[in-house]
Amino acid sequence: MRTDADVLVVGGGPVGLAAAIEARLAGLSVVVVEPRATPVDKACGEGLMPGAVAALGRLGVHPEGHVLTGIRYVSGDRVADHLFATGPGLGVRRTTLHGALAVRAYELGAELVAGRAEVVHQDRDGATAAGFRGRWLLACDGLHSVVRRQVGLDAPNGQARERRRYGVRRHFRVAPWSDLVEVHWGRKTEAYVTPVSDDVVGIALLGPPRTDVDRTLDAMPALREHLAGAPVLGPTRGAGPLRQRTTARTSGRVRLVGDASGYVDALTGEGLRVGLAQAHAAVVTLGEDVARSNAAYERAWTAATRDYRLLTAGLVSAAASPARRGIVPAAAALPTLYGAIVERLAR
Repeated sequence: MRTDADVLVVGGGPVGLAAAIEARLAGLSVVVVEPRATPVDKACGEGLMPGAVAALGRLGVHPEGHVLTGIRYVSGDRVADHLFATGPGLGVRRTTLHGALAVRAYELGAELVAGRAEVVHQDRDGATAAGFRGRWLLACDGLHSVVRRQVGLDAPNGQARERRRYGVRRHFRVAPWSDLVEVHWGRKTEAYVTPVSDDVVGIALLGPPRTDVDRTLDAMPALREHLAGAPVLGPTRGAGPLRQRTTARTSGRVRLVGDASGYVDALTGEGLRVGLAQAHAAVVTLGEDVARSNAAYERAWTAATRDYRLLTAGLVSAAASPARRGIVPAAAALPTLYGAIVERLAR
C-alpha cells in the first residue's frame, strides 16, 4: 500500500504546523492536510507567554508582534501586577503567527495540501485520511476534532450546558496603554487585553454562552475608557465550548495533539505553549514499537500538561464559585504566591 509520508498531520493550525516542523527537524517526511487557506484567523487571546516564545525560537519561528513584560489582573480598583522573570512574552496576531509557522514549515520541506479528514482508517502499518496515508497520523484539528471522534477517544464533557465557557475575540485600532497583558475580572466574564502591534489591541472575552461583547465591556469602565472611540477591526470571532475531555491521547498509529487532545480553559493563556510542548513530544516519541512509543507519548503528554490542567482547573472552579470576587484581591494581597503561579505557567 502506498505511503505518502512518515507523518500525516491533520489540521494546519499553529500546533499542526509546529508538529510538521518538529517532524522535518527530526528528518521525517510530512504532509499537512488543512481545508482552509493560510493564514487562518480564529478566536484567540494572542498573547504568547515567555515559554511559548522560547519554544517558537527553538523551531526557528520569530513572528512580529508587541513585546509583553508581564500580566496585570484588574477588578474594580484592585490591581495585581507580575513582571515576567524568565524573559519577555509577545502579543501576536493569530494570522501573523500562523503565517510565520507556515513559511517555516514550507522552508523545511513539509508538504501542505488542501483537504478535509472526514473519515480516518488505520491498520498496523499506517493511517489514512483525506486521501493521504502516513506511517503515523497526528490529529491537530482543534477543540472539535473530527479525528478524535473517528478513533473513539472522545470523553463526555462532564459540564452542565449552562456552565460551559466560550471565547470571543475582537480587535480595536488603538495604541496600547500598557506592555502587560491585562485581565479585567467581571462578574461572570474575564476580558484579556493583549497589545499585538503599535496600534492594535486584541480583547478576548471568556465566559458563558451568548456573551454580549459591548455590554460586557460597558460593565468594565476602566477598560471601556481606554477604548473610547477606537474603531473595531475585522469581524468578532468566537470559539467553544472550551472544555474538552479525552479517554486517551493515542489509538494505534493515531495521536491527538494540542486542543484535540483535551482542553480545560483559556483562562491562563497557556494553550499555545502547551500545544507546542505536545507537538514536540508527539514527534520525539515516535518509534517502531507502536505500543511502547504510544505509552511514551502518553507519559510525555501528562508531564507537559500537568501544571496547566491542575492550575487552570482550580482557577476555573474558583471563577465559577462565590470565591470569584476574591481572586484579584487575593492576588494583590499575596504577590509572591501570585507571581509563582504566573511564572509556573509561563515557563
